[in-house]
Amino acid sequence: MASQIAKVLLSLDAEAVGSLKEGVNFKKSPEDGKCYIIFKSNNYFKACKNQCKHQGGLFVKDVEDLDAMTVKCTKHNWKLNVSTMKYVNPPDSFLQDELEVEVLDDGGLQLVELSPVDPWMADPREPLELQEGEVKVTYFTHACMELQFGERRFMFDPWLKGPAFARGWWLLHEPPADALDRLCAADLIYISHMHSDHLSYPTLKVLAERRPDVPIYVGDTSRPVFWYLEQSQVKLTNIKVTPFGVWQHIDDHLRFMILMDGVHPEMDTCIIVDYKGHLILNTVDCTRPNGGRLPQNVDVLMTDFAGGASGFPMTFYGGKYSDSWKAEFIKNERKKLLNYKATLVKSLQPRIYCPFAGYFVEAHPSDRYIKDTNIKNSAEHLNALINKLAPAIKTWTPQPGAVLDLGLALRDPTSSEAITNPPAGAKLYKDSWEFYLYVNELNSAIKSDIFKHQSWIQFYYTWAGFQNYNLVVRVIETDDKFECITDGYDYLHAYLEVTYHEEMITSIKNRIGVMRYVVLHGCLWDDLYIGFQNRISRDPDIYHHKFWKHFQAELPLCRPDWEQFQKQVFYIDESTIPLSDTGMGNDCALSGIDSGLILDL
Repeated sequence: MASQIAKVLLSLDAEAVGSLKEGVNFKKSPEDGKCYIIFKSNNYFKACKNQCKHQGGLFVKDVEDLDAMTVKCTKHNWKLNVSTMKYVNPPDSFLQDELEVEVLDDGGLQLVELSPVDPWMADPREPLELQEGEVKVTYFTHACMELQFGERRFMFDPWLKGPAFARGWWLLHEPPADALDRLCAADLIYISHMHSDHLSYPTLKVLAERRPDVPIYVGDTSRPVFWYLEQSQVKLTNIKVTPFGVWQHIDDHLRFMILMDGVHPEMDTCIIVDYKGHLILNTVDCTRPNGGRLPQNVDVLMTDFAGGASGFPMTFYGGKYSDSWKAEFIKNERKKLLNYKATLVKSLQPRIYCPFAGYFVEAHPSDRYIKDTNIKNSAEHLNALINKLAPAIKTWTPQPGAVLDLGLALRDPTSSEAITNPPAGAKLYKDSWEFYLYVNELNSAIKSDIFKHQSWIQFYYTWAGFQNYNLVVRVIETDDKFECITDGYDYLHAYLEVTYHEEMITSIKNRIGVMRYVVLHGCLWDDLYIGFQNRISRDPDIYHHKFWKHFQAELPLCRPDWEQFQKQVFYIDESTIPLSDTGMGNDCALSGIDSGLILDL
């Protein structure tokens, strides 16, 4: 069976994108003559094939639609609202299959379809009856689940100790006392993507010391999931990079398939597990898993639910970013996410639904503001909404150590014996995290010899490889309260020769320990941004997608060659250079493009 691929159906250059009008647009591919519908609203795009799901008729503009949102089928007059991809005549009939719209850095766009769209349909199985205790799903913490299939144990995304995203995320739930032992006894492990709340090196270090050869399966993403493995010095020896959309057979009864995300195919994945014809679908953090095409009526569906996994808008300041604006924005975004997840679950009609992969907390005392501001969705609220919209679906709000017996749950969804909760008095929430251990490790980078030479800045950003973009970034090293420090760097770097009266400026205050650790080890800037370790101001207030995508996902796979750097500066004594020339010690007074250290990269 061939692996699943992303197929480009239609490409538009920037000029063609600029000519798209608000509302419905019909576009024909010059390669094969096939027609597509693109809906535009304030530079947001949706797209689908020009083909009615009823009997394959073509759509034309609906002359009765004054809002330019619906199209009408030429066969039986069915109407599709392209803004929602719902058929409005007849109502509640179908959802139109969306195509992925990939907006390119040059202003063009592509319509993309995964091929095949439903690879799980290859070699379908009739479900066999499950015995009591044959299939058990145990929740550990955050996105970590243990699935027991007969004698085999399959573990998802083990984050069981230490922080994620530098020092910004900490476990909310206390894992079961034997969680690490059970991890080390697993027969196979799936890690969905490279983010540290799913790929936890502190956790995997324990595994490597006890069972380095356990099979760990990851998707074949363009940036390898384990790109940092060698530098981490975690000695795992059996990582299996798996093609998308292909069944991986473990034994006669157990198989699984890894699928890509439609929005972030370079990084995110999800998984379908099949045991004796019973399907468990885990979409993890995917924004549009498998491009939005997913199997219906699976036995168990797991998705994220919480929101709050971004620095925006909590870490932004200046301009409109008042506390009241942030609170209103977060409230609206969480509500939209809650409704989206509930609608998704209703449309897929799983037998059992479990919200997970959102149980983290900004526990470090220095991040109290983020903890108070970054209000997340409640799993209980989501399940209550699903119970209202689709009462036939059994919902499960997991507690650490709770066990779902799938055989019992399928036989009688109302059975109280189908879910075993932790014993009374069990510790469910963490109240200590060993902050000092992990924060000290990060702060150890502050005294690295490379930072004695201001030329590290040029060396680092040359290594990073980002260029030819109209942006000036000001980077300021700060203490934990984001106050300037006298021996911290404060510098500007530009990625394009610009007229400095028209520059785009983004100012980023970074905690010095985290910033220097990221620089020293060549880490991705997710540790800073998703980890809430910076404060950001933009003038004008524009999101520079190309810049952030590069520093969050496209930095070189190998760390900067600091050994070579030190050889270059070995004979140079920079100690006589005034602080004003190095960009250090200016107490954040740098305000003009001519002050401090300027790099034109």
